[in-house]
Amino acid sequence: MLGKSLRKLDKLVTRIEEWTLFSIVIAALISLFANVVLRYGFNYTLAWSEELVRIVIIYSTFVGASVAVRQRAMIRIDAIVQIFPRLKSGLTFYTNLLMLLFGGIMVYYGYKMTHLQYLTQQKTIIMQIPLVIVYAVMPVTGGMVFLRTVQVMIRDFRSGAGPGKNAPADAADAADAADGQAEPPATGGVNHDNRTEG
Repeated sequence: MLGKSLRKLDKLVTRIEEWTLFSIVIAALISLFANVVLRYGFNYTLAWSEELVRIVIIYSTFVGASVAVRQRAMIRIDAIVQIFPRLKSGLTFYTNLLMLLFGGIMVYYGYKMTHLQYLTQQKTIIMQIPLVIVYAVMPVTGGMVFLRTVQVMIRDFRSGAGPGKNAPADAADAADAADGQAEPPATGGVNHDNRTEG
């Protein structure tokens, strides 16, 4: 029961991450396109367009880090692993520990920076967006990176692959599909090719 709840929570968070990235990137592309058309077609510039793009870059970088951890897409230098393959399991576990530390640092210092912006009530120059909203993405995604790293480590050990075997990122989805969702056997002399047996 707990496993199913955690998988549902994982799917919910994943959808939030993906839709957040999709929405902000589309918004940035539309604003840039409109700015180019207005600049060269009507000699008019949207002053807020570039500021919006900068904020989108910040958000997409931090939220994308959480997605990359879940999908095991973080850039890694595996020269030592290529030379000493037996060290892969230990080095992967060590890398995950460093990611946990990095996530914790993001939460701690991100909170301090966000709190400072909250006290000073600073805003962006053109769009007048409170900087506390911009800085808040740092501690939030730091926590998400931490949780995603823990999730990856748990999946490695549950799948029996070990920390260095790189179990698939959708292992939870596969486990969910295996929980009582097996396809019923074919009846009436019809095989899986939908052809009647002779």
